[in-house]
Amino acid sequence: MPKGFNLIVAAALVGVAMLGGSGCGYSLSGRGSFLPSYIKVIGVPTFSNNTPYPDIERKLTDAVRSELIGRGRYKIEPDRSRPSDAVLTGEILNVSLAPAAFDQQQRATQINIVVVAKIEFRDVKTDKILWSHPALPITERYDVTTNTTISDAGTFLGQDANAMQRLSAEFARGVVSAILEAF
Repeated sequence: MPKGFNLIVAAALVGVAMLGGSGCGYSLSGRGSFLPSYIKVIGVPTFSNNTPYPDIERKLTDAVRSELIGRGRYKIEPDRSRPSDAVLTGEILNVSLAPAAFDQQQRATQINIVVVAKIEFRDVKTDKILWSHPALPITERYDVTTNTTISDAGTFLGQDANAMQRLSAEFARGVVSAILEAF
């Protein structure tokens, strides 16, 4: 080992220890929050649905509520008429799918599904929009698990409950992370 190597390693370890204990404001991903401290109750009414696919708004809204509850800091109020400190509203704008991979017979073996939603998170006290996205896309790729031809998103979503659950969970993680971590 070169001379001074142990000294360099020791100095590096001291530096890392100092950063770790300095309260520099960093936190584990998924656990931080840049929201005002007075926000304790978040209203999350059922999103609106401007697509021909029934029930997708409930599945996505439920996933967002569960993700917020999982963060453990906030009470979630699904009833729009009940008081809250902030309100998260959403509008499902579009659902589409496209084949992503094919087998030798040119049948789709994987599907990309894209859900586009308008999301707004508003501070009720100040009536200020804290975070919004006019057309947030969430894309997931799924293996086709049936022998039938899937020609539209409604058929796909109706046949593959696991796919819809994964899509909803990914959507919820993305929305909640963007709001709480200010990305």
